[in-house]
Amino acid sequence: MPHSLAARLTRPARSLAVMMRRPEMILFLPAITLAAFWFGGERLLVMVALGAPLVFALAGAFRQADPAPALPDAFSGLGLRAHLVTALEAIVTDEPISGKTTACLMVQFDEMDQVLDRHGRAAHTEVLTRCAERICAALRSGDLVARLEGGGLGIALAPVRRLDLETVVQLASRLQAAINVPVSLNAQRIYVSASVGFCMAQRAPAPRGKALLDAAQVAADEAARHGPGAIRAYAPDMARHRADRDALREELELALDEGQIRAHFQPQISTDTGAITGFEALARWYHPERGLIPPADFLPMIEDAGLSERLGEVMLFNALTALARWDRAGLDVPTVAVNFSAAELRNPKLAEKLKWELDRFGLEPRRLCVEVLEHVVAETDNDVIVSNISALARMGCGIDLDDFGTGHASITSIRRFAVRRIKIDRGFVTKVDEDRDQQKMVSAILSMAERLGLHTLAEGVETPGEHTMLAQLGCGDVQGFGIARPMPVDETMDWIERHRARPSAAPRISHRALGQEALAARLPRKDALSRAWAGESA
Repeated sequence: MPHSLAARLTRPARSLAVMMRRPEMILFLPAITLAAFWFGGERLLVMVALGAPLVFALAGAFRQADPAPALPDAFSGLGLRAHLVTALEAIVTDEPISGKTTACLMVQFDEMDQVLDRHGRAAHTEVLTRCAERICAALRSGDLVARLEGGGLGIALAPVRRLDLETVVQLASRLQAAINVPVSLNAQRIYVSASVGFCMAQRAPAPRGKALLDAAQVAADEAARHGPGAIRAYAPDMARHRADRDALREELELALDEGQIRAHFQPQISTDTGAITGFEALARWYHPERGLIPPADFLPMIEDAGLSERLGEVMLFNALTALARWDRAGLDVPTVAVNFSAAELRNPKLAEKLKWELDRFGLEPRRLCVEVLEHVVAETDNDVIVSNISALARMGCGIDLDDFGTGHASITSIRRFAVRRIKIDRGFVTKVDEDRDQQKMVSAILSMAERLGLHTLAEGVETPGEHTMLAQLGCGDVQGFGIARPMPVDETMDWIERHRARPSAAPRISHRALGQEALAARLPRKDALSRAWAGESA
């Protein structure tokens, strides 16, 4: 008999068997026997009495013949995705008859590329295998686990009569707890975490196995975006948001490739001499239709799209190109500062990459300042980030702690990361010439920095009064719209020449600031107040 015909004949039999196995069928047994006696007398009643157990036995035989979901080796062979789809399809199709439902979970391991880079492919495979074994041990014998593309795992739960959201979330948490136990390998402890996305059969976009698996994958991608260690349940709008992000990613990739996103440069000047101590590279997007887009509108999209490293490459190239141009023009610009995201700092080969780029432009490492946000320093327990920042400091690059005061970086963290300079957040700088509480806060920060041997820079300086007060409190450098707005590299040439030719001017402090006696007590030794103010905000 052809296989397709056999399948068509077997399917109704299976459906009938599933229906006969339902517990409520026992309620119809008295009615069946009564009907048999009514229509056929004692002879038919005897036949039904003898045949009913046989029918139920056959239904049980069909159940034993059903392929029981197994726990295959999660990392042996290919084609397991199709096996998972087949299992889900069978459960979803039988749900109207069996009354049993299921859910599909997708487990995505967080940052496994770092395990591969640091420990090699053999260790990477061994860690994934052990994690798969732990997942299998945490599941029931009827659940199916399958390896998917990219190293993730798909799980089809064996059919059950009751399955709610809380139950699946608890299961996902149990799987994460099993994975979080460190893996001991070659006398090392390797820590692994995972993000989990899931979809329950009743919430799938369509009553099909593939639709259920795809929905779980969408939820897993959403969990990975909010990870590590996140759990997300599928929601209908996730697919639309994912499509929007994919479209946005394509637009951002095009913008980065075509040079629409490029660096503007904002000067940093010394409060002692007024000399230029460096420039900071800041991203700007020249959109062909919308014009100049401010960074607050597109930087979060860059991060969400996973393009932080690509943006970092563009900004680094623009910054080093600008340094080389200033050198060729005979302009004295000691350093250029570039912001590095957490994603870039997780790259184990970051130091090698920066060394190659600096050699390519013929620049010394000391001329590059690596800016790291304070929350990255305060929150990271990633050895790769610590190792990278230490390697960059040893190489000679300056390490600047950006937005200081907004996070929770400890003194131990500052020393651990070899920070050279702290950048005081603009929140402490605003109206520092008028607000005595601001002055006390900034004075405390500067005192701590001096005792730790750290340089200081105040960002967000917008008025002459703020500039002068910061100078008199002892801040080393200042930066902000009051000095100059970020500008394209071509415009920096003229600005530097104008800055050189401008006579020194000492801005006056606001009359609403400290009283004369208190102010005199705070003045440190600075006779030359901030120079280069007059007209610089133009």
